[in-house]
Amino acid sequence: MTVPFVLLVLGALTAAMAPRLLVRASWADREPVLALWVWSCVVAAVLLCCLGSLALCASAAWAAVRWHLFALAPPGVMHAYALNPYGFLSAATALLLACGGARSAAMLTRELRTGRAMRRHQRAELRSRAPFLPGERRTWDRLVVLESERPDAWWQPGPPPGLVVTTAALRRLNGQQLDAVRAHELGHARARHDWLLACAYALAAGFPRVPVFNGFRQQVHQLVELAADDVASRRFGRLTTALALVGLNEDRAVFGPCPAPAQVPGRVLRLLDPGPRLTRLRRAQLCLVASLVPAVPLLVAFGPGIGALR
Repeated sequence: MTVPFVLLVLGALTAAMAPRLLVRASWADREPVLALWVWSCVVAAVLLCCLGSLALCASAAWAAVRWHLFALAPPGVMHAYALNPYGFLSAATALLLACGGARSAAMLTRELRTGRAMRRHQRAELRSRAPFLPGERRTWDRLVVLESERPDAWWQPGPPPGLVVTTAALRRLNGQQLDAVRAHELGHARARHDWLLACAYALAAGFPRVPVFNGFRQQVHQLVELAADDVASRRFGRLTTALALVGLNEDRAVFGPCPAPAQVPGRVLRLLDPGPRLTRLRRAQLCLVASLVPAVPLLVAFGPGIGALR
C-alpha cells in the first residue's frame, strides 16, 4: 500500500522543486518552445502522480473499483500492491484527490467556456464594425481591416479564422512588417497556444497555492509570445519583426520608464540582440530528460505489477 503514498510524495516534491529550477534556467528565453515542453512535462508528471495515487487509493478503499482496475491483470498483479491495509486513510485520500480532479475539470471547463464566449463576442463586435457589403460572400479572406486610430492586429479564431488589422497599423507598418505580424499570429494559432494558456490558467485558478501551477501560469504567456516571435523572425528577419512589434506598441507607453507590459521591451531587445542558442545535442538532451519526467510516476505506479509478472 506504499505505492500511492510514494506517488503523492513524488508529486509534492516535483510540484515544489521543479518551478525553482525552471525559473532559474538561463536558456528558457532563448529556447521558448523547449521551455514550454519542459514545463508541460513537469505539469503532466504532477498530474500523473495524483491520478495514479487516486486510482490505487480508490482500489484499496472500494472492492468495486479494485475489480474494475485489475480486471484484465493476471492474479498475482493485484496482490503485489497489497491494497487491503489503511482502508479509512485510503478512502479519505481518494476522495480528496477526486475532489481535486473534479475542481480541475470544472476550472478547465470554465476557462474554455469563457474563451468561447469571448470569441463569440469579439466576432459579433467585429461584424458590427466591419459589416459585409451587399452581395459579399459570408466568409473571410483571412484578412479583415478595421477603421481605428490605434495600431493593432490580432488573429481571430474561426471558423473561418482570419487576421484582423486596423487602418492605423496599415499606415504605420510596411508590407514586410505586416507579413511578420501575420506570421506571429499564425504561430500562435498553429501551435494551439490558446489551449495551453487555458490549461495553465485553469490549473492555477483551481490550485492557487501549488507552486508548479502558479509558475506555469506566470511563464506560459511570456514563452508563447517568444515562440511566436521566433516563428516570424525565421521567415522575415529579426529586425523586421522587432520594428513591427515597436510599431504596434509604441503608443501604449510600454517603452517608458515604467512600462505596463514589461515583456514588450524585453522581446524587442531579444530580437535585436539574441543570445546564443543551445546546441542541437543540448536541446536533444533536455528534450529527452523532460520526456522522461512523466515516465517516473508511471514506473512507480506500474513497478509492483511488472515485478509480479517476472
